[in-house]
Amino acid sequence: MAEFKQAPAGASKGTQLLTWVDNRFPASKLYKEHLSEYYAPKNFNFWYFFGSLALLVLVIQIVTGIFLVMHYKPDAAKAFESVEYIMRDVPWGWLVRYMHSTGASAFFIVVYLHMFRGMIYGSYRKPRELVWIFGCAIFLCLMAEAFMGYLLPWGQMSYWGAQVIINLFAAIPFIGPDLSLLIRGDYVVGDATLNRFFSFHVIAVPLVLLGLVVAHIIALHEVGSNNPDGIEIKAKKDPKTGIPLDGIPFHPYYSVHDIMGVSVFLLLFSAVIFFAPEMGGYFLEYNNFIPADPLSTPLHIAPVWYFTPYYSMLRAVTDPLVNVFAVLVALGAVLAVLKGGFSTVVKVAVLGAALVVIFLLKTFDAKFWGVVIMGLGVMIMFPLPWLDRSPVRSIRYKPTWNKYLYAVFVINFFVLGYLGIKPPSDIGTLVSQAGTLFYFGFFMLMPWWSTLGEFKAVPDRVTFHPH
Repeated sequence: MAEFKQAPAGASKGTQLLTWVDNRFPASKLYKEHLSEYYAPKNFNFWYFFGSLALLVLVIQIVTGIFLVMHYKPDAAKAFESVEYIMRDVPWGWLVRYMHSTGASAFFIVVYLHMFRGMIYGSYRKPRELVWIFGCAIFLCLMAEAFMGYLLPWGQMSYWGAQVIINLFAAIPFIGPDLSLLIRGDYVVGDATLNRFFSFHVIAVPLVLLGLVVAHIIALHEVGSNNPDGIEIKAKKDPKTGIPLDGIPFHPYYSVHDIMGVSVFLLLFSAVIFFAPEMGGYFLEYNNFIPADPLSTPLHIAPVWYFTPYYSMLRAVTDPLVNVFAVLVALGAVLAVLKGGFSTVVKVAVLGAALVVIFLLKTFDAKFWGVVIMGLGVMIMFPLPWLDRSPVRSIRYKPTWNKYLYAVFVINFFVLGYLGIKPPSDIGTLVSQAGTLFYFGFFMLMPWWSTLGEFKAVPDRVTFHPH
């Protein structure tokens, strides 16, 4: 049995209570490890607001979701009416619903910015590979949560959007039809589908999401935070105290510092909720204010804006693009054999693998490969720590052209998102195909382009300018 600590003589009631708790639960230990004695780099900038903002939005979503579940009915005959009841008759129900719907879009905005910050400052590099992997898993989980929640209002776009996405799984060879039937729970999107999605949206996925968030934070605090310079602050410590010379306690410095980011975020968040909750049909689509009607198909079906870049990749995959993929695989194999410097056995293996891939590309139809490309659009971010071979972490010390490359990557992502909202067209398909090739080329060619150019000297200590 562990030896109990004793409160100092004459200690206050609060100190005595804390000592009693500490003897049974490591409250003070956790507070010190993750707040008061967790030393973060002193040169954080505004990009580092988005991690704490993501946690704030998660709390908003959980709290508002609890209140919505109190009045929502997961029944195909009553779901739409229950949402209308929340909006019109439940006191402040309209506010709770708009906070939840706006929060979904806010969550993706914050997470996209948080991930981009990790990319430009190399926060995925050693020793933070696991932090990045947990973050990508959170993103994947968040997409599943948002998709399932999108069906629950049981409006026209909820119904038909789910119909389209679930039917995509039918394109998977051999298991596709059975898999889509399993997801729907019926031969059409209906009451069984709604109940499945409701249970996953409210219970299963949030539990996994919370577990991943905790793992993400624990992994981060184990190895320490990155910074805009990409310098390990643990490398230089005070010889007497062992405290990093360029580190400051997260609390009170960054816990107070983050209040500014939270204040600006809540101001913008409130402005959207009160003045533009639908955001012109991007946050809440106008068709979703019409009850689901299986006999009336909307003229144009598209997912919510945060899915549209990947939806655009799905639509971009046509038979001509599959042929392009086959040619690229063949060229890649030939270059690997001629320039790779591999042994004969490896060269034969590379050529054999390329032939298998080309055979598969030509065997299965473009619809299936569209589903694959859509999935790979998310999954390709997982191995990023091993794709980047740059000798420095931060974009500050990489060649200047890297900044333009990342800028083109962001613009390309926006263009794909815009095209995913619009109805298909010939020119739109061509642009989305070029955008898809660039998106995957950015990651797959990273082991090559990340080593090119002249890199700047990285300073020994972080660069810090008080503000």
